[in-house]
Amino acid sequence: MAGARKAAGHTQESLAAALRVDRSTVIRWEAGDHAPLPYLRPRLARLLGQSQEQLRELVDDDSDVRPEVDGASADVEVAFDWLDRHAGWSPGTSRRKVMSRLGALDERALHDRNGRRARAGRSGVARALSNYYGDRYVQGLGTYRVRYGGRDVTTSIVTRPEWLDLACPLTPAHDRLMLVSSAPGHPTEVDDLAAKHAVRRLVEAVALDVRLTNAPIYRLLGLDVRQGVIGGAVGLAWFVDYALTMDLLEGELLDAVVRKVAPGPGSLPLRDRYLSDLGSVLDMSSRLCAGGVAALCAIARPPDRYRGAADYVLLVQERSGHVLNAAHQLAVIPKGFHQPLADYRVDAQVGATVRREMEEELFGRTDIDSTIPRHTAAAPMHPSRLSEPMRWLTGIPDALRMECIGFGLNLVSGNYEFASLVVIEDEEFWARYGGHVEANWESAGLHLYSSLDRELLTELIADECWSNEGLFALLLGLRRLAELGGKRVNLPTVE
Repeated sequence: MAGARKAAGHTQESLAAALRVDRSTVIRWEAGDHAPLPYLRPRLARLLGQSQEQLRELVDDDSDVRPEVDGASADVEVAFDWLDRHAGWSPGTSRRKVMSRLGALDERALHDRNGRRARAGRSGVARALSNYYGDRYVQGLGTYRVRYGGRDVTTSIVTRPEWLDLACPLTPAHDRLMLVSSAPGHPTEVDDLAAKHAVRRLVEAVALDVRLTNAPIYRLLGLDVRQGVIGGAVGLAWFVDYALTMDLLEGELLDAVVRKVAPGPGSLPLRDRYLSDLGSVLDMSSRLCAGGVAALCAIARPPDRYRGAADYVLLVQERSGHVLNAAHQLAVIPKGFHQPLADYRVDAQVGATVRREMEEELFGRTDIDSTIPRHTAAAPMHPSRLSEPMRWLTGIPDALRMECIGFGLNLVSGNYEFASLVVIEDEEFWARYGGHVEANWESAGLHLYSSLDRELLTELIADECWSNEGLFALLLGLRRLAELGGKRVNLPTVE
């Protein structure tokens, strides 16, 4: 197949882009590990200038090659097995359902729907959730709201005053989340409604090449958060448990917002099932409460003849379409699920996830990408394995400041959110390693903002493309950076 691709004038990247799959999918086809899915073959044949019969000879000449049903992830087979077991289906039922729907899939309609979802807007999502939960709020708990530049903004993050402006150093003395059990908790129940939506999610994941890797994640069981301290208890769950249950609430909500359906009990069946009121949101130990970190990264820069005075460069990403969460939305970077790499107890600290995501999302460490199975390193974050930029940062005293600055629960899917701030204080870092900073596959683009550009940052806050958890971290990060930054900052006032 590689010869036919080259003869047609395609690189692996251009062929993958034309088919809207990941380059790794093309690599697996050419290596003979998998064969293309049936619905992709007509377009693939046209792109290669081959007839259908010629294409079959190219891709099916090895009897050991199986039709690929895991373009999204090698772990999709695990998702099939999981759904069969929890829906009470006989083995192979999920696979057959997904394959039959892929054969009749209107891929253009799927992309159009995702485009409509992306236009729902962050504030529209926050309003819809406010309408759904109405006045059923628990005393002391409310949505995170601020005022900046004469404007008001409300997010979908529910929080308490004592959970905000924490200024908590991400060091062992202050970062005290504890693993209480390494045994995965009981998965969320799957009824007929949930099973139908789970099948739909798997069809979309395969068709759009969304990475769906079944890795362990931390579920929050209890919380003790206050000024200068983040504590609590976590257990383990499998990512597929989350992806095929709680994560489905976002798509249901976005479709309702796009259709202008008045959200309320009865209009969102999955939400009624899994997250019906604020009591269920707060009852973290009785449901699957997954989550993660979102950190605003600020890197000190020296004065520049073109740019001007010394400042911080602030990093903002546009999430790619291959991620499960916040696809096509703006977010701070680094951002990731709170999950272990190798040491389940030590990795329960929030700071462990922040450091890992810095390495992966900013400094190019592909070996710690949680979507890649079978990590074999005993100590993936050992000093000898760190990237050159991270090794430099950890070797210079006070060059790197990492803080948790707020905590909240996102009503979109019930996720916990540890908003964080990463400040690289030594401006020599930018001179040495600014060119090393490059977002990974999870980002469609990376944007830079100066901490002195008050006007542009004010416009950035108002952008409707933000995810709610991303804006939560940005706003808290700007508040904290205003306290720390001195003459390097001229930030919008966030009240």
